[in-house]
Amino acid sequence: MSDANQTEIAARRALLLRLLDAGVTAAHPRGCLLPHLPPPPAGRLVILGAGKAGASMAALAERHYREAHGLAPGRLVGLAVARHGYGEPAGAVDVVEAGHPVPDEAGIAATRRSLDLAAGAGPDDAVLVLLSGGGSANWIAPAGDLTLSEKQGITRALLRSGAAIDEINCVRKHLSRIKGGRLALAARGAGRLLTLAISDVPRDDPAVIASGPTVPDPTTLADARAICARRGIALPPAARRLLDDPANESPKPGDPLFERAEFRIVARPIDALEAARAAAAAAGYAPVLLGADLEGEAREVAAAHAALAREAAAAGRRTALISGGELTVTIRGEGEGGPNQEYALALAVALAGAPGISALSADTDGTDGGRGEATDPAGAVIDETTLARAAAAGLDAAASLAGNDSTPFFDRIGDLVRPGPTRTNVNDLRIILVG
Repeated sequence: MSDANQTEIAARRALLLRLLDAGVTAAHPRGCLLPHLPPPPAGRLVILGAGKAGASMAALAERHYREAHGLAPGRLVGLAVARHGYGEPAGAVDVVEAGHPVPDEAGIAATRRSLDLAAGAGPDDAVLVLLSGGGSANWIAPAGDLTLSEKQGITRALLRSGAAIDEINCVRKHLSRIKGGRLALAARGAGRLLTLAISDVPRDDPAVIASGPTVPDPTTLADARAICARRGIALPPAARRLLDDPANESPKPGDPLFERAEFRIVARPIDALEAARAAAAAAGYAPVLLGADLEGEAREVAAAHAALAREAAAAGRRTALISGGELTVTIRGEGEGGPNQEYALALAVALAGAPGISALSADTDGTDGGRGEATDPAGAVIDETTLARAAAAGLDAAASLAGNDSTPFFDRIGDLVRPGPTRTNVNDLRIILVG
Protein backbone atom coordinates (compact mmCIF):
# COMPACT_ATOMS: atom_id res chain seq x y z
CA MET A 1 0.00 0.00 0.00
CA SER A 2 1.33 3.44 -0.94
CA ASP A 3 2.20 6.09 1.61
CA ALA A 4 -0.61 8.25 0.20
CA ASN A 5 -3.18 5.53 0.83
CA GLN A 6 -1.90 4.95 4.36
CA THR A 7 -2.10 8.69 5.04
CA GLU A 8 -5.68 8.83 3.74
CA ILE A 9 -6.74 5.86 5.90
CA ALA A 10 -5.14 7.46 8.97
CA ALA A 11 -6.92 10.74 8.22
CA ARG A 12 -10.28 9.00 7.93
CA ARG A 13 -9.69 7.20 11.21
CA ALA A 14 -8.82 10.45 12.99
CA LEU A 15 -11.96 12.06 11.56
CA LEU A 16 -14.13 9.19 12.76
CA LEU A 17 -12.87 9.67 16.31
CA ARG A 18 -13.55 13.42 16.09
CA LEU A 19 -17.10 12.75 14.90
CA LEU A 20 -17.66 10.40 17.84
CA ASP A 21 -16.35 13.05 20.23
CA ALA A 22 -18.67 15.65 18.69
CA GLY A 23 -21.65 13.37 19.23
CA VAL A 24 -20.75 12.62 22.84
CA THR A 25 -20.12 16.28 23.64
CA ALA A 26 -23.52 17.27 22.28
CA ALA A 27 -25.23 14.83 24.66
CA HIS A 28 -23.24 15.53 27.83
CA PRO A 29 -25.18 17.07 30.76
CA ARG A 30 -22.84 20.08 30.66
CA GLY A 31 -24.49 21.23 27.46
CA CYS A 32 -28.13 20.34 28.05
CA LEU A 33 -29.16 20.17 31.71
CA LEU A 34 -28.92 23.63 33.31
CA PRO A 35 -31.64 25.40 31.24
CA HIS A 36 -34.18 22.84 32.45
CA LEU A 37 -33.52 23.08 36.18
CA PRO A 38 -36.53 24.61 37.99
CA PRO A 39 -36.37 27.22 40.78
CA PRO A 40 -35.95 25.72 44.24
CA PRO A 41 -39.09 24.89 46.27
CA ALA A 42 -40.14 26.51 49.52
CA GLY A 43 -39.03 23.41 51.39
CA ARG A 44 -36.40 20.84 50.55
CA LEU A 45 -35.11 19.82 47.15
CA VAL A 46 -34.60 16.06 46.90
CA ILE A 47 -32.30 15.12 44.00
CA LEU A 48 -32.41 11.49 42.87
CA GLY A 49 -30.18 10.39 39.98
CA ALA A 50 -29.71 7.08 38.22
CA GLY A 51 -27.85 5.79 35.20
CA LYS A 52 -24.57 6.41 33.44
CA ALA A 53 -25.15 10.18 33.57
CA GLY A 54 -26.75 10.04 37.03
CA ALA A 55 -23.72 11.33 38.93
CA SER A 56 -22.69 13.94 36.34
CA MET A 57 -26.25 15.31 36.19
CA ALA A 58 -26.50 15.37 39.99
CA ALA A 59 -23.16 17.14 40.33
CA LEU A 60 -24.21 19.89 37.92
CA ALA A 61 -27.61 20.32 39.57
CA GLU A 62 -26.21 20.36 43.12
CA ARG A 63 -23.64 22.99 42.21
CA HIS A 64 -26.28 25.09 40.44
CA TYR A 65 -28.64 25.18 43.42
CA ARG A 66 -25.85 25.76 45.90
CA GLU A 67 -24.06 28.51 43.96
CA ALA A 68 -26.85 30.18 41.97
CA HIS A 69 -29.60 29.92 44.59
CA GLY A 70 -27.61 29.69 47.83
CA LEU A 71 -29.55 26.63 48.93
CA ALA A 72 -28.42 25.64 52.43
CA PRO A 73 -27.26 22.04 52.98
CA GLY A 74 -30.37 21.20 55.02
CA ARG A 75 -32.61 22.10 52.08
CA LEU A 76 -30.63 20.12 49.52
CA VAL A 77 -30.44 16.36 49.88
CA GLY A 78 -30.23 13.44 47.51
CA LEU A 79 -28.61 10.33 46.16
CA ALA A 80 -27.33 9.44 42.69
CA VAL A 81 -26.56 5.90 41.54
CA ALA A 82 -24.23 5.43 38.58
CA ARG A 83 -22.50 2.51 36.91
CA HIS A 84 -19.16 1.47 38.40
CA GLY A 85 -16.55 3.92 37.13
CA TYR A 86 -19.12 6.60 36.27
CA GLY A 87 -19.35 8.33 39.62
CA GLU A 88 -18.11 11.81 40.49
CA PRO A 89 -18.45 14.01 43.60
CA ALA A 90 -21.80 15.80 43.83
CA GLY A 91 -21.54 17.79 47.05
CA ALA A 92 -24.63 17.40 49.23
CA VAL A 93 -25.90 14.62 46.95
CA ASP A 94 -24.41 11.24 47.84
CA VAL A 95 -23.06 9.19 44.92
CA VAL A 96 -23.05 5.40 44.83
CA GLU A 97 -21.56 3.22 42.08
CA ALA A 98 -23.46 0.03 41.25
CA GLY A 99 -23.56 -2.83 38.77
CA HIS A 100 -24.53 -2.63 35.11
CA PRO A 101 -25.91 -4.34 33.05
CA VAL A 102 -26.33 -6.95 35.77
CA PRO A 103 -27.39 -5.33 39.09
CA ASP A 104 -25.61 -5.83 42.40
CA GLU A 105 -26.07 -5.35 46.15
CA ALA A 106 -24.79 -1.76 46.00
CA GLY A 107 -27.64 -0.94 43.65
CA ILE A 108 -30.19 -2.58 45.94
CA ALA A 109 -29.04 -0.61 48.99
CA ALA A 110 -28.97 2.67 47.07
CA THR A 111 -32.40 2.05 45.60
CA ARG A 112 -33.88 1.49 49.04
CA ARG A 113 -32.39 4.81 50.18
CA SER A 114 -33.75 6.53 47.05
CA LEU A 115 -37.26 5.22 47.72
CA ASP A 116 -37.02 6.37 51.35
CA LEU A 117 -35.92 9.86 50.28
CA ALA A 118 -38.81 10.08 47.82
CA ALA A 119 -41.31 8.85 50.42
CA GLY A 120 -40.08 11.42 52.93
CA ALA A 121 -40.81 14.41 50.67
CA GLY A 122 -43.66 16.65 51.89
CA PRO A 123 -46.00 19.16 50.22
CA ASP A 124 -43.41 21.99 50.39
CA ASP A 125 -40.69 19.78 48.91
CA ALA A 126 -39.80 18.98 45.32
CA VAL A 127 -38.33 15.73 44.04
CA LEU A 128 -35.99 16.20 41.07
CA VAL A 129 -35.27 12.93 39.28
CA LEU A 130 -32.28 12.88 36.91
CA LEU A 131 -32.47 9.86 34.63
CA SER A 132 -30.23 8.35 31.99
CA GLY A 133 -29.57 5.05 30.31
CA GLY A 134 -28.36 2.40 32.73
CA GLY A 135 -30.85 3.48 35.36
CA SER A 136 -32.77 0.22 34.97
CA ALA A 137 -29.81 -1.75 36.31
CA ASN A 138 -28.68 0.87 38.85
CA TRP A 139 -32.11 1.28 40.47
CA ILE A 140 -32.80 -2.27 41.50
CA ALA A 141 -35.47 -3.22 44.04
CA PRO A 142 -36.81 -6.73 43.47
CA ALA A 143 -40.49 -7.05 44.33
CA GLY A 144 -42.09 -9.76 46.44
CA ASP A 145 -39.81 -12.62 47.40
CA LEU A 146 -37.59 -12.28 44.36
CA THR A 147 -33.88 -12.29 45.27
CA LEU A 148 -31.07 -10.33 43.69
CA SER A 149 -29.45 -13.47 42.30
CA GLU A 150 -32.74 -14.51 40.71
CA LYS A 151 -33.22 -11.10 39.11
CA GLN A 152 -29.59 -11.15 37.91
CA GLY A 153 -30.25 -14.51 36.29
CA ILE A 154 -33.36 -13.20 34.51
CA THR A 155 -31.43 -10.16 33.26
CA ARG A 156 -28.58 -12.33 31.95
CA ALA A 157 -31.02 -14.66 30.21
CA LEU A 158 -32.81 -11.75 28.53
CA LEU A 159 -29.51 -10.25 27.37
CA ARG A 160 -28.34 -13.57 25.95
CA SER A 161 -31.67 -14.16 24.19
CA GLY A 162 -31.27 -11.09 21.98
CA ALA A 163 -34.29 -9.37 23.55
CA ALA A 164 -34.72 -5.71 22.62
CA ILE A 165 -34.30 -3.10 25.34
CA ASP A 166 -38.03 -2.40 25.52
CA GLU A 167 -38.69 -6.11 26.09
CA ILE A 168 -36.07 -6.27 28.84
CA ASN A 169 -37.48 -3.18 30.51
CA CYS A 170 -41.06 -4.51 30.36
CA VAL A 171 -40.03 -7.57 32.34
CA ARG A 172 -37.93 -5.51 34.75
CA LYS A 173 -40.86 -3.18 35.49
CA HIS A 174 -43.07 -5.99 36.63
CA LEU A 175 -40.44 -7.46 38.92
CA SER A 176 -39.55 -4.16 40.63
CA ARG A 177 -40.61 -1.81 43.43
CA ILE A 178 -39.25 1.32 41.69
CA LYS A 179 -39.66 0.89 37.94
CA GLY A 180 -42.80 1.39 35.87
CA GLY A 181 -44.12 4.44 37.74
CA ARG A 182 -43.48 3.07 41.20
CA LEU A 183 -41.00 5.82 42.17
CA ALA A 184 -43.77 8.34 41.48
CA LEU A 185 -45.95 6.30 43.81
CA ALA A 186 -43.32 6.61 46.54
CA ALA A 187 -43.05 10.39 45.98
CA ARG A 188 -46.80 11.00 45.99
CA GLY A 189 -46.53 13.24 49.09
CA ALA A 190 -44.16 15.72 47.39
CA GLY A 191 -45.42 19.08 46.17
CA ARG A 192 -43.71 18.57 42.81
CA LEU A 193 -42.10 15.71 40.93
CA LEU A 194 -39.96 16.66 37.93
CA THR A 195 -37.95 14.19 35.87
CA LEU A 196 -35.19 15.37 33.53
CA ALA A 197 -33.91 12.59 31.30
CA ILE A 198 -31.18 11.89 28.80
CA SER A 199 -32.74 9.44 26.37
CA ASP A 200 -30.93 6.32 25.23
CA VAL A 201 -33.91 4.51 23.73
CA PRO A 202 -35.54 4.32 20.30
CA ARG A 203 -38.26 6.94 19.81
CA ASP A 204 -37.37 8.55 23.17
CA ASP A 205 -40.22 6.85 24.99
CA PRO A 206 -40.33 8.10 28.64
CA ALA A 207 -41.82 4.77 29.71
CA VAL A 208 -38.70 2.98 28.43
CA ILE A 209 -35.90 5.31 29.63
CA ALA A 210 -34.53 3.62 32.78
CA SER A 211 -37.77 1.60 32.78
CA GLY A 212 -39.95 4.66 33.42
CA PRO A 213 -39.85 4.97 37.23
CA THR A 214 -41.82 8.25 37.28
CA VAL A 215 -44.24 7.85 34.36
CA PRO A 216 -47.28 5.64 33.67
CA ASP A 217 -46.49 2.17 32.41
CA PRO A 218 -48.37 1.17 29.24
CA THR A 219 -47.05 -2.41 29.40
CA THR A 220 -48.81 -5.12 31.34
CA LEU A 221 -48.15 -8.26 33.29
CA ALA A 222 -49.44 -10.17 30.28
CA ASP A 223 -46.84 -8.45 28.07
CA ALA A 224 -44.06 -9.47 30.46
CA ARG A 225 -45.27 -13.07 30.52
CA ALA A 226 -45.42 -13.16 26.72
CA ILE A 227 -41.87 -11.81 26.36
CA CYS A 228 -40.48 -14.43 28.73
CA ALA A 229 -42.33 -17.17 26.84
CA ARG A 230 -41.20 -15.89 23.42
CA ARG A 231 -37.58 -15.54 24.50
CA GLY A 232 -37.52 -18.86 26.33
CA ILE A 233 -36.74 -17.36 29.74
CA ALA A 234 -37.03 -19.87 32.59
CA LEU A 235 -38.53 -17.97 35.52
CA PRO A 236 -38.01 -18.87 39.19
CA PRO A 237 -41.22 -19.38 41.23
CA ALA A 238 -40.99 -15.94 42.89
CA ALA A 239 -40.88 -14.21 39.51
CA ARG A 240 -43.70 -16.34 38.16
CA ARG A 241 -45.86 -15.41 41.17
CA LEU A 242 -45.21 -11.70 40.57
CA LEU A 243 -46.10 -11.92 36.88
CA ASP A 244 -49.27 -13.88 37.68
CA ASP A 245 -50.48 -11.54 40.46
CA PRO A 246 -52.97 -8.84 39.28
CA ALA A 247 -52.18 -6.81 42.41
CA ASN A 248 -48.62 -6.41 41.12
CA GLU A 249 -49.71 -4.45 38.05
CA SER A 250 -47.88 -1.15 37.52
CA PRO A 251 -49.57 2.31 37.55
CA LYS A 252 -51.24 3.08 34.25
CA PRO A 253 -51.96 6.19 32.13
CA GLY A 254 -54.80 8.23 33.63
CA ASP A 255 -53.85 7.48 37.22
CA PRO A 256 -54.24 10.68 39.34
CA LEU A 257 -50.84 9.82 40.78
CA PHE A 258 -49.21 11.54 37.78
CA GLU A 259 -51.18 14.80 37.84
CA ARG A 260 -48.33 16.64 39.63
CA ALA A 261 -45.57 14.80 37.80
CA GLU A 262 -43.69 16.35 34.88
CA PHE A 263 -41.23 14.68 32.51
CA ARG A 264 -38.77 16.38 30.15
CA ILE A 265 -36.10 14.96 27.86
CA VAL A 266 -32.99 17.16 27.82
CA ALA A 267 -30.85 15.20 25.33
CA ARG A 268 -31.73 12.66 22.65
CA PRO A 269 -29.85 10.26 20.37
CA ILE A 270 -30.65 12.50 17.40
CA ASP A 271 -28.66 15.30 19.08
CA ALA A 272 -25.48 13.21 18.85
CA LEU A 273 -26.22 12.28 15.24
CA GLU A 274 -26.83 15.90 14.28
CA ALA A 275 -23.53 16.94 15.85
CA ALA A 276 -21.71 14.19 13.95
CA ARG A 277 -23.50 15.21 10.76
CA ALA A 278 -22.40 18.84 11.11
CA ALA A 279 -18.80 17.80 11.76
CA ALA A 280 -18.82 15.42 8.77
CA ALA A 281 -20.19 18.14 6.50
CA ALA A 282 -17.50 20.54 7.71
CA ALA A 283 -14.92 17.92 6.73
CA GLY A 284 -16.26 17.77 3.17
CA TYR A 285 -18.51 14.71 3.33
CA ALA A 286 -22.15 14.62 2.27
CA PRO A 287 -23.86 13.30 5.42
CA VAL A 288 -26.76 10.88 5.17
CA LEU A 289 -28.72 10.09 8.34
CA LEU A 290 -29.98 6.51 8.33
CA GLY A 291 -32.02 7.02 11.50
CA ALA A 292 -31.54 7.54 15.23
CA ASP A 293 -33.73 4.60 16.25
CA LEU A 294 -32.29 1.61 14.40
CA GLU A 295 -32.90 -1.79 15.96
CA GLY A 296 -32.19 -5.36 14.91
CA GLU A 297 -29.38 -7.90 14.83
CA ALA A 298 -26.02 -6.15 14.62
CA ARG A 299 -24.66 -8.38 11.87
CA GLU A 300 -27.78 -8.02 9.74
CA VAL A 301 -27.81 -4.23 10.00
CA ALA A 302 -24.09 -4.21 9.17
CA ALA A 303 -24.70 -6.20 5.98
CA ALA A 304 -27.37 -3.73 4.88
CA HIS A 305 -25.11 -0.76 5.63
CA ALA A 306 -22.23 -2.36 3.73
CA ALA A 307 -24.46 -2.50 0.65
CA LEU A 308 -25.27 1.21 1.02
CA ALA A 309 -21.57 2.04 1.39
CA ARG A 310 -20.71 0.06 -1.75
CA GLU A 311 -23.42 1.91 -3.68
CA ALA A 312 -22.04 5.28 -2.59
CA ALA A 313 -18.51 4.20 -3.50
CA ALA A 314 -19.59 2.96 -6.92
CA ALA A 315 -21.29 6.30 -7.59
CA GLY A 316 -18.16 8.18 -6.57
CA ARG A 317 -19.95 10.00 -3.76
CA ARG A 318 -17.94 11.29 -0.78
CA THR A 319 -20.49 10.24 1.81
CA ALA A 320 -20.86 9.88 5.57
CA LEU A 321 -23.53 7.32 6.52
CA ILE A 322 -24.59 8.07 10.10
CA SER A 323 -26.96 6.07 12.29
CA GLY A 324 -27.96 5.53 15.90
CA GLY A 325 -30.26 3.31 17.92
CA GLU A 326 -29.47 0.14 19.80
CA LEU A 327 -28.66 -3.10 18.01
CA THR A 328 -28.81 -6.52 19.59
CA VAL A 329 -26.71 -9.65 19.49
CA THR A 330 -28.14 -13.13 19.80
CA ILE A 331 -25.37 -15.08 21.53
CA ARG A 332 -24.33 -18.10 19.51
CA GLY A 333 -20.75 -18.53 20.71
CA GLU A 334 -18.70 -18.17 23.85
CA GLY A 335 -16.71 -15.12 22.80
CA GLU A 336 -16.41 -11.61 24.19
CA GLY A 337 -17.83 -8.47 22.63
CA GLY A 338 -20.78 -6.14 22.30
CA PRO A 339 -23.23 -5.05 19.60
CA ASN A 340 -21.04 -2.20 18.32
CA GLN A 341 -17.99 -4.40 17.96
CA GLU A 342 -20.06 -7.16 16.36
CA TYR A 343 -21.51 -4.61 13.92
CA ALA A 344 -17.99 -3.40 13.04
CA LEU A 345 -16.72 -6.94 12.53
CA ALA A 346 -19.71 -7.93 10.41
CA LEU A 347 -19.29 -4.73 8.39
CA ALA A 348 -15.63 -5.52 7.74
CA VAL A 349 -16.55 -9.03 6.60
CA ALA A 350 -19.31 -7.73 4.31
CA LEU A 351 -17.11 -5.02 2.78
CA ALA A 352 -14.27 -7.52 2.22
CA GLY A 353 -11.60 -4.83 1.94
CA ALA A 354 -13.50 -2.52 -0.40
CA PRO A 355 -11.19 0.48 -0.91
CA GLY A 356 -11.92 3.97 0.35
CA ILE A 357 -14.33 2.96 3.11
CA SER A 358 -13.73 3.38 6.85
CA ALA A 359 -16.21 3.07 9.71
CA LEU A 360 -16.66 3.45 13.44
CA SER A 361 -19.32 1.96 15.69
CA ALA A 362 -19.37 2.88 19.38
CA ASP A 363 -21.66 3.34 22.33
CA THR A 364 -21.79 6.97 23.42
CA ASP A 365 -21.57 5.91 27.08
CA GLY A 366 -18.02 4.66 26.54
CA THR A 367 -18.57 0.91 26.99
CA ASP A 368 -20.02 -1.73 24.70
CA GLY A 369 -21.01 -5.08 26.16
CA GLY A 370 -18.02 -6.71 27.82
CA ARG A 371 -17.70 -7.61 31.48
CA GLY A 372 -19.64 -4.63 32.81
CA GLU A 373 -16.45 -2.76 33.72
CA ALA A 374 -15.64 0.88 33.04
CA THR A 375 -12.53 -0.23 31.14
CA ASP A 376 -14.53 -2.13 28.52
CA PRO A 377 -14.16 -0.77 24.97
CA ALA A 378 -16.89 1.41 23.48
CA GLY A 379 -16.65 -0.10 20.00
CA ALA A 380 -14.25 -0.46 17.09
CA VAL A 381 -13.04 1.09 13.84
CA ILE A 382 -12.50 -0.65 10.51
CA ASP A 383 -11.05 0.19 7.09
CA GLU A 384 -9.97 -1.58 3.91
CA THR A 385 -6.92 -3.04 5.68
CA THR A 386 -8.80 -4.63 8.60
CA LEU A 387 -9.16 -8.15 7.20
CA ALA A 388 -5.62 -8.25 5.80
CA ARG A 389 -4.08 -7.11 9.07
CA ALA A 390 -6.19 -9.62 10.95
CA ALA A 391 -5.13 -12.47 8.67
CA ALA A 392 -1.48 -11.48 9.13
CA ALA A 393 -2.04 -11.74 12.88
CA GLY A 394 -3.47 -15.24 12.50
CA LEU A 395 -7.12 -14.22 12.96
CA ASP A 396 -10.13 -15.51 11.05
CA ALA A 397 -12.74 -12.73 10.86
CA ALA A 398 -15.59 -15.04 9.89
CA ALA A 399 -14.80 -17.44 12.74
CA SER A 400 -14.60 -14.58 15.24
CA LEU A 401 -17.98 -13.31 14.05
CA ALA A 402 -19.54 -16.76 14.32
CA GLY A 403 -18.28 -17.05 17.90
CA ASN A 404 -19.38 -13.55 18.96
CA ASP A 405 -15.70 -12.90 19.70
CA SER A 406 -15.23 -9.36 18.41
CA THR A 407 -13.31 -7.83 21.35
CA PRO A 408 -10.21 -10.09 21.10
CA PHE A 409 -10.29 -9.69 17.29
CA PHE A 410 -10.11 -5.91 17.36
CA ASP A 411 -7.83 -5.83 20.40
CA ARG A 412 -5.25 -7.93 18.56
CA ILE A 413 -5.08 -5.51 15.63
CA GLY A 414 -5.36 -2.32 17.69
CA ASP A 415 -8.75 -1.21 16.42
CA LEU A 416 -10.77 -0.97 19.64
CA VAL A 417 -12.23 2.41 20.58
CA ARG A 418 -11.59 3.17 24.27
CA PRO A 419 -12.76 6.65 25.30
CA GLY A 420 -13.45 5.55 28.88
CA PRO A 421 -16.60 6.55 30.79
CA THR A 422 -18.23 9.52 29.06
CA ARG A 423 -20.84 10.06 31.83
CA THR A 424 -23.64 10.37 29.33
CA ASN A 425 -25.58 7.91 27.20
CA VAL A 426 -27.62 8.49 24.05
CA ASN A 427 -27.10 5.04 22.64
CA ASP A 428 -24.93 3.96 19.73
CA LEU A 429 -23.28 6.11 17.09
CA ARG A 430 -22.26 4.47 13.82
CA ILE A 431 -20.43 6.35 11.04
CA ILE A 432 -19.28 5.02 7.65
CA LEU A 433 -17.02 7.31 5.61
CA VAL A 434 -16.96 6.59 1.87
CA GLY A 435 -14.43 8.18 -0.48
